[in-house]
Amino acid sequence: MEPYLNASDKFDLQQNYRRYLKFHDQCQVLNEILKDARASRVWVAGVVLMVFALGSEFFLGAAAGLFGLYFYRILSAWYRLSQVEENVEGIERWFASKGLKFESRVLYQRNDDQLAQPLDPFNEELYR
Repeated sequence: MEPYLNASDKFDLQQNYRRYLKFHDQCQVLNEILKDARASRVWVAGVVLMVFALGSEFFLGAAAGLFGLYFYRILSAWYRLSQVEENVEGIERWFASKGLKFESRVLYQRNDDQLAQPLDPFNEELYR
């Protein structure tokens, strides 16, 4: 298996590789933000305020605000993550059309099942 790439695709490969790395990093950061939003214990304070809400409209509003904050953080993180994941999938499809695949941040030929020969799209000797 000779890991040579088409020289006419050099610019597109390099640009899409940079875009993939950027989106991959964003995806990891947003995944952590989503985990933090889900792990937030703001809803506990909302439940406590609901106990006091039986006697006061203020506590009912405060509880609703805390629940709203909790779910807003989760939904906004999920929405941003889904947008970045769509971009990553689009770039992965583009690379798949060129006979390449990713394993995390490393690029390989699609038929390299052992992942023995990683490709560097910035290596000039790779293009023919």
